[in-house]
Amino acid sequence: MRCAVLREGHLEVLEREAPLPGPLDVVVEVRAAGINSADLLQRRGLYPAPPGSPADIPGMEMAGLVAGVGTQVHEALLGRRVCGIVGGGAQASHCVIASEHLIFLPERATWVEAGGFAEAFLTAHDALVAQGQLREGERVLISGATGGVGTAAVQIAHHLGAHVIAVTRTGEHHEALRAFGADETITLEDVAAIEPVDVVLELVGAAHLSVALHRLAPFARVVVIGVGNGGASLEVDLRRIMATRATLTGSTLRSRSRDEKTVVVAAATAFLAPLWASGDLSVPLSRSFALDDVGAAYDYFALPGKFGKVVLVVE
Repeated sequence: MRCAVLREGHLEVLEREAPLPGPLDVVVEVRAAGINSADLLQRRGLYPAPPGSPADIPGMEMAGLVAGVGTQVHEALLGRRVCGIVGGGAQASHCVIASEHLIFLPERATWVEAGGFAEAFLTAHDALVAQGQLREGERVLISGATGGVGTAAVQIAHHLGAHVIAVTRTGEHHEALRAFGADETITLEDVAAIEPVDVVLELVGAAHLSVALHRLAPFARVVVIGVGNGGASLEVDLRRIMATRATLTGSTLRSRSRDEKTVVVAAATAFLAPLWASGDLSVPLSRSFALDDVGAAYDYFALPGKFGKVVLVVE
């Protein structure tokens, strides 16, 4: 197989033996694979792949055709169009994934769109629903709203019936965010003036959260799932947490167990699949790159000002 390989912080495309599935796994012939912030961290040596995943082949989401099945997986899956999340190894022509983590593609979905779907939408759904317990009519503040997870979260929160406030670095993409379901679009400078919110989905880090913590409604839930250029440390006034009876939590999806991810996939797809099939959810694409241009793709992903996903096309 052909795959992107990390060597001392650099990426190159090499030939490797194609992986074999475990008894309950499948091998996917990859057509497209998304790039995520965790991939940049892994390139810097800061976010190693979990045990059991390829240590030097990055990529946590992909889409393609089922090309092989484990001994305990029904052969009817062969040839199916699927996407899904993995602990690593997605940026390659072949990738092993747990059969219970597969998401079947709607007919309308292109490979490039599907390659950028799973990580963003599963992460956003789990954070908003399972952890943030976002309910219809509540107000949710989403920082970093123009990224892959941010644009997914805006759409999901909109379909949950929430009032969606999307926060961006600049006003450049506000019109596009409103088209995806944002009720309000603001920049960081405006956060201090908004009405209190019930849920904060934090994707930027300290620079945003230090302000958002002052805009919490009673019993608010703050869910941290990303730390971008906003910084990883801040001083918290515990009296404010006590006064609002707010909860502050956070998570990553990559390090969860196989069983935990199975629960996440099942809950998310039950909600997301009909919306994706009908066209009510979509994956905005910032840019796509060929696998051979993986280094340039990572450099582009690291730039500010993008809207939506960056996806590698594997041919």
